Amino acid sequence: MRSKSAAVLDIRSTDITAVVCDRGVNNTFIVKNKYTCPYDGYAEGELLDVKNFVAAVSDAVSSVMQAASGVKTFYVGVPGEFLKLISVDKVISFSSSKKINSSDCRALVELSLPAETEKWRNIKHSCLYYVLSDKRRIIDPIGCVSDSLQGRFCFFQCDNSFVGCLMDAFKNFKSIITVNLIPTPLAEAMYLIEPEKRDEYAVLFDLGFISSTYSVICGNGILYSQSFSLGTGHIAVYLMEALDVPYDVAMHYLTTVNLNARESLTGKAECMYEGELYEFACAEIRAKIRECLDGICETIEECKNDFSGRNIEGKPLYITGSGALMIRGACDHISGRLVTAVETVAPKLPYYDKPEYSSLFSLMNMALGD
Repeated sequence: MRSKSAAVLDIRSTDITAVVCDRGVNNTFIVKNKYTCPYDGYAEGELLDVKNFVAAVSDAVSSVMQAASGVKTFYVGVPGEFLKLISVDKVISFSSSKKINSSDCRALVELSLPAETEKWRNIKHSCLYYVLSDKRRIIDPIGCVSDSLQGRFCFFQCDNSFVGCLMDAFKNFKSIITVNLIPTPLAEAMYLIEPEKRDEYAVLFDLGFISSTYSVICGNGILYSQSFSLGTGHIAVYLMEALDVPYDVAMHYLTTVNLNARESLTGKAECMYEGELYEFACAEIRAKIRECLDGICETIEECKNDFSGRNIEGKPLYITGSGALMIRGACDHISGRLVTAVETVAPKLPYYDKPEYSSLFSLMNMALGD
């Protein structure tokens, strides 16, 4: 594989996608090979079926390797449920004012590095911003003159049990020498949110099918990140149980009912499934979907209240992920429920400008920039 190419594995809560890509013009991407494999997913920080996960990873990796020779390194996105975020603020002082160099930045990182444990290992770090002795806050201090250097870092640690399962899948690929782990929330934050919006604080919510992640972004890093096992899939299950219908019928209602439609007590939603007609009042279905969305909003409020940093009142909520556009009118309902502006974000790319592709292209962007 040519040196400018990257092989990436995107692990979502319902499927796993492997891709081999190149960087195109104007920061676009050339997707050379892509394969997606469904699997059982994860919840509460654990894989639901380890053997199924290992088989799905092996299937996805082998499929793209067959069409791309020379793959020696794979970049793997780690979902938020298997990550721990540690924020560190450290400062080093010099005997006199000097021009900051890369060695000084590395020394500050080494001073800030959190200890690893039997359960957690360090996989990646990022500096939100640096502060010079004159109190200037900057992103890149190299070349600046100062008698001290302060840095606000975010360190991501990954659950070792997840890494072990991942390595079980890769051990059969002798040609793959290196597996680099990338925190998916960090990759999404850096790719989807523009730098000028990150200069202060930005809030990103990845609404998934089984798992969702809430992150507060600042500069080139993340100040706060919390994942929870709640998503659009849980709404489908609730509809299935509340209406006593098959899962496929519940999914049909979930993806076709419009929450913004004019309320009508007589409107009916119909679905023909395996020769049987299912019919319910649209108002009833919308009410149950809104009830579930309110539960997600309550969790978002809990995350917002748990964040102890700067006040983020008034900041828009950026929503992405596979569930962002699954339910028509969901973002409007969330906006009204939280009393805040809500905007969907996605890759600004032809054919892939949908939130469901956000994690994949965010990981591709970070891998190609490594």
